[in-house]
Amino acid sequence: MFVGMRGLRMIMWTILLVLAILHRASSHGIQPLSRIAIHKATLALDNLAYVKASPTVLGLNGQNTEWVTVEYSSPNPSMDDWIGVFSPANFSASTCPAENPRVYPPLLCSAPIKYANYTSPDYKVNGKGSLKLQLINQRSDFSFALFSNGFLNVSSQKSLPTRVLPKLVAVSNTVSFANPNAPVYPRLAQGKQWDEMTVTWTSGYGIDEAEPFVQWGPKGGHQQHSPAVTLTFERSSVCGAPARTIGWRDPGYIHTSFLKELWPNRVYTYKLGHRLFNSTNVWSQEYQFRASPFPGQNSLQRVVIFGDMGKDEADGSNEYNNFQRGSLNTTKQLIKDLKNIDIVFHIGDICYANGYISQWDQFTAQIEPIASAVPYMLASGNHERDWPGTGSFYENNDSGGECGVLAETMFFVPAENRAKYWYSTDYGMFRFCIADSEHDWREGTEQYKFIKHCLASVDRQKQPWLVFLAHRVLGYSSDLSYAVEGSFGEPMAKENLQKLWQKYKVDIAIYGHAHNYERTCPIYENQCTDNEKRYYKGTLKGTIHVVAGGAGASLSPFTTLKTKWSLFRDYDYGFIKLTAFNHSNLLFEYKKSSDGKVYDSFRISRDYRDILACTVDSCPPTTLAS
Repeated sequence: MFVGMRGLRMIMWTILLVLAILHRASSHGIQPLSRIAIHKATLALDNLAYVKASPTVLGLNGQNTEWVTVEYSSPNPSMDDWIGVFSPANFSASTCPAENPRVYPPLLCSAPIKYANYTSPDYKVNGKGSLKLQLINQRSDFSFALFSNGFLNVSSQKSLPTRVLPKLVAVSNTVSFANPNAPVYPRLAQGKQWDEMTVTWTSGYGIDEAEPFVQWGPKGGHQQHSPAVTLTFERSSVCGAPARTIGWRDPGYIHTSFLKELWPNRVYTYKLGHRLFNSTNVWSQEYQFRASPFPGQNSLQRVVIFGDMGKDEADGSNEYNNFQRGSLNTTKQLIKDLKNIDIVFHIGDICYANGYISQWDQFTAQIEPIASAVPYMLASGNHERDWPGTGSFYENNDSGGECGVLAETMFFVPAENRAKYWYSTDYGMFRFCIADSEHDWREGTEQYKFIKHCLASVDRQKQPWLVFLAHRVLGYSSDLSYAVEGSFGEPMAKENLQKLWQKYKVDIAIYGHAHNYERTCPIYENQCTDNEKRYYKGTLKGTIHVVAGGAGASLSPFTTLKTKWSLFRDYDYGFIKLTAFNHSNLLFEYKKSSDGKVYDSFRISRDYRDILACTVDSCPPTTLAS
C-alpha cells in the first residue's frame, strides 16, 4: 500500500496526538493506545520496508511445531532493529506502562510471544536480513513485525534523559497452522489413586463446540473412550500485571481425562479427541505410557527430580524473563534417557512465565516428549504463586500477577484443593510428600497437619523410601542469598519441620529455588548424624537434604563459608535421579545437563528393622511392663 507525504504526515500526527493523550491519562490508569492497532497504518511510514514470512500454512501433516523463514528489509537499517513474533497476528504496537518491576521491555500493549534482535551479518550494510524461527501451535495466527529504536533506549542529551520508544517499521503477512484449535501437548499426572492416570491437554475447542475425550486401552488391546472435564480462565481471574495487561493471552481450553482401574505396569496407548457437533472427530497423534506399580511393589523404579527449569527457544530467539539457558539441555537429556525414567517431579519455578501467559504454551510444547510418556508432577514455586494480598506466604511480585492460576489450571496434581498445592503420591516403594512452600507451613497450620499426616501414614515395610519435596529450601543450603541472611535456608523452616523429618525418618528432602546443586550429610539440628559420604548402611539417623534448583535458570553462587554439613556443591546445571532396586537398596545420582553423566552419588542399603530402629527424637514411647 502506498501513501503520499500528506497521508504520512497525518498518520504521524495521529500517533503523536495519541501518545500525548496517553501521557496525560497514565496517572489515572487509562491506556488508550492499547485499543489502537497502529500497524494498520505503519506500512505507510516507510513503504520501502517489508517483512515476509513463509510458509503461510503450517502443520499440514498434523505437526504442532514448524520452522518459518522470515525475510525483512529496511532502507534505514540499524543494529538496534529487531523482529517481534506476535500471536494473534492483529496486535497493538502501542506502548503501555510497566506497572511493576516484573514487566520487562519492550513495553508493547500486545507483548510479542518472542523476539529476535540478532541480524544477518550484512544487514547494517544492505538492509536485508533473514531469520529461521520455530513456531508452535498456539490456537491463533502469527505475524512478524520489524521494529527500530531497540526495545527501550534512553537518550542522554545534556537535558534530562528521555525514553526512545520502539518504532514499528513493517508487518508481515499472517502465518497459521492448518488447525489452530487442535488438541496439543498432553501431560500425564498420577491421579488420587495409585491405579489412575490423568491426561491434561490444551485445545481451542470450548464445550459449546466439541466434546473432549481420550481414546485409550492396553497396547494392542481393546480401546475405550473416557470423557474429559474442561477448564479455562479469563483476564479477571489473574491478579495483576503483566498477567492482566500486556502479558495477557487467551489460554484456550484445558481438558483433563481420568483413566481409571489401570493394571499395574501395563503399557497403554492413548489419543486425544474432540467430537465436533457435526459428528466428526478431531484427533491427536497416538501416545503411550506405562501404568504405575502398586504401592509396595518390589521392582526397579526410577525417579527424576529437579526445580527451576523454565523454558528456552530452540531457534535462539529471546522471550521475556530470558534467563533459562540451561533448560533445553536438561530437557534433551531427559528425552534421551526417557526409557530409563518412570516419573518426573518438577518442584517449582516451572516456566518463569511471570505473567506472560503465552510462555505456558511454549513450555508444555517443550516438555511434551517427556510429559506425554511419564507422569510429570509439579510443586508450586514463587514464580507461580507469589503476589501481594492474595494469601501467599511471601508477599512479592514474583508470579507477575499469575497468583497460582496458571499452574493450578494448566497441570493436574492430586491435591484436595489445587489452590493449596500440597499433596502426597505413591509410586511403588516410594512415598512422596510434596509441600507448597508458598503457603504457610509453620506448626499449627493446615499445611503442617498435612505434612505430618503424609509422613506418619506411610507403611515403611511396603514403602521404605520416604522423600519430602518443596520448592524453597526448607532445610539446608549454602546459597549466597541464604548465607547473607545467616539462615542457610528459609527462616523458621528448620525450627518448624525438622522434628517431623526426624520423627518419621524422612530419607531425603529435595528442594529447588537456589539455582545450584548441593548435598548434605544425614543431618538433624545442624549436626551430621553420620560421617559417611557415599555408602550409608543400616539406620540413617537423620535426613539428607539436597538442593536441585539448577535445571535451567541462571545459576546462583555459593557462599565462601564452609560448613561441616555441606558435602558436595556444584555451580552448574543438572538434575537428580533416584533408583530403587528393591526394598533395601537405593541409588542417588546427580547428573549434569550438559552431558548426562553422574557427578555425585551415594547409596543407601538397609533392612526394615533399620527403619524401625530408634534414633534421636524418633523413638516411640516404651514401657517396662512385660
